[in-house]
Amino acid sequence: MMMKFLKQPAALILASFLLQGSIFYAEASGRPAPLDWSEVNELLPRYSTFTVEDVETGKKFKVQRRAGSRHADVQPLTAKDTAVMKEIYDGKWSWRRRAIIVKSGKLRIAASMHGMPHGAGALANNFPGHFCIHFNGSTTHRRDEMDLSHKLMILKSAGELEAYTGSAEPEEAASAFIAGLKQQDEDIAGMLSLQKLPWKKILPAIENVQLENASGGFSMEEKQNQLLDVSVEVDWYIKNEGKRHYKGKIEMVKMSAFDGWKVNAQKFLEENRLFER
Repeated sequence: MMMKFLKQPAALILASFLLQGSIFYAEASGRPAPLDWSEVNELLPRYSTFTVEDVETGKKFKVQRRAGSRHADVQPLTAKDTAVMKEIYDGKWSWRRRAIIVKSGKLRIAASMHGMPHGAGALANNFPGHFCIHFNGSTTHRRDEMDLSHKLMILKSAGELEAYTGSAEPEEAASAFIAGLKQQDEDIAGMLSLQKLPWKKILPAIENVQLENASGGFSMEEKQNQLLDVSVEVDWYIKNEGKRHYKGKIEMVKMSAFDGWKVNAQKFLEENRLFER
């Protein structure tokens, strides 16, 4: 009994020490820190207000956290903040994920948001509901693991996307590439593509993508090869066309033992009638 009694304060002290270390990193590192959701949940409690900065555009707006146990459910603070958020999404609400920086005092936290109002809202802000902000380790309502697109956006915000893609397994790299197409993100798609492609022309035609499967199950010996095929099953939703199904392979290329896996994007997109030379 005495041992159990002593362990509890020690655990609390350790947890407090780790949290303080994370806060120090987030304040002093000079770049957004990918703090765990368990930490952010304490640092930014319900009804707290903070600033959201979009990584690509640099535009900022304020929000208030209203709820959320698996991630943060937030609302723009005022109608002006709603207007800025809508500008970030080119005037049209969207489920598309975007890399953001959450700012509160000296804290700069790597995060990801979508731009679709849903559910309930309580503030007079011209925003019909709330939207979700995700942090490292947070989850959606549907799954117990992190949403891949949110994960990639958090890595992008933290400046860790290149390190992730450079060490990803073939199946992970293929899945991340598809996620980049789904989110219409030139950085993610371009970083994983073997070729430089006109993404500004390609991506707007892709309204949505559902990756049903990406499998390889390669042995360590097979992963020493420079070429591997990852089997995929994809549902495309193409602008002015609708749904299109693809079941086939993504050719993965590794130029050397020191390089990460790249997608032969030109071949894959040509097979799916999304790119013509």
